[in-house]
Amino acid sequence: MARQQNRYSALIEKIFVARYRAGDTEVGFGREDLEQAAAELAIKLPKNLGDVLYSFRFRTALPDAILATQPQGREWVIELAGRALYRFHLVKINRILPQEDLEIIDIPDATPAIIRAYALDDEQALLAIVRYNRLIDTFLGLTSYSLQNHLRTTVKGMGQIEIDELYVGLDRHGCHSIIPVQAKGGKDQIGLVQVSQDIAYAAAKFPGMRCRAIAAQFMQDSIVALFELAVQGDEIQVLQERHYRLVAANALSYARRIEYRDAL
Repeated sequence: MARQQNRYSALIEKIFVARYRAGDTEVGFGREDLEQAAAELAIKLPKNLGDVLYSFRFRTALPDAILATQPQGREWVIELAGRALYRFHLVKINRILPQEDLEIIDIPDATPAIIRAYALDDEQALLAIVRYNRLIDTFLGLTSYSLQNHLRTTVKGMGQIEIDELYVGLDRHGCHSIIPVQAKGGKDQIGLVQVSQDIAYAAAKFPGMRCRAIAAQFMQDSIVALFELAVQGDEIQVLQERHYRLVAANALSYARRIEYRDAL
C-alpha cells in the first residue's frame, strides 16, 4: 500500500507541477496526463487509473509539493470537469466534523445480527444501519425508501460520479424528495467535493423533486451522526445535525422515553 501511495503521489505531483503557475486557483488536466507522467517517470501505470484520482479526492492527502502552494485558509481539491477531465480547484478549507457536545438520541436497534456479522467495511455497515433502522425517516421526518446504493452515473460537466446510497422520500404534504446519502467511517471527513456532486446529480436527474443531501458518519461507540447539507459558493452549510445511538429495545428506559415525549 505504501509503494502504491508513493507511486500515486509521484504521478499527481508531476501533473500539478508541470501545469501550475503562481496565483492559479484552478489547474486543469486530463486522464491522458497520467499516462504521460507515468512514461516520463518510468512508473508502471496502475490497472485502475481512476483509483489514482479517487484516492486523492476522498482518502489521501495531496503531496507536500502541492500543499505548499496553498494560501492560508484555502486548500486544493480535485474536481470532475467532464468525461476523463479533472481540475485542481482552490477552495476555502471546509470540513464537517460532528459536534462533540450534541445530545445523543437512543434508538431501538433493528439491524439484523447477520448483517452486522458480514458487513465488509465501515461504509457498508453504516449504510446498512441507516437503512434497517430507518434513520433517514427519523432524521428528516418523512417516509423514505432506498432506491439504489453505490450508484455510478454521470453528470454533465463533471463526468462519472458515485453516490453511496440514493433514497426517495415523501412528506406529509405530498412533497417528493430525492435524498443522496454519503457514508463516512473511521477518520474519513465529509468534504465539499462529494456533497457538490450529489446535489448536482439530483438537480440534473430529478429536477421536479426537492434535494435533501445527507451525510452519515460513525463516531466513537458506534454512534451515528447524520447531517443535512447544502452548498453555498465553495462552502458546505450544515442545515441540521443529529446523533443517534442504537440500543437494545429493553435498554431504552421508560424515563428516557418520557424525556423524549416531553421534549416535543
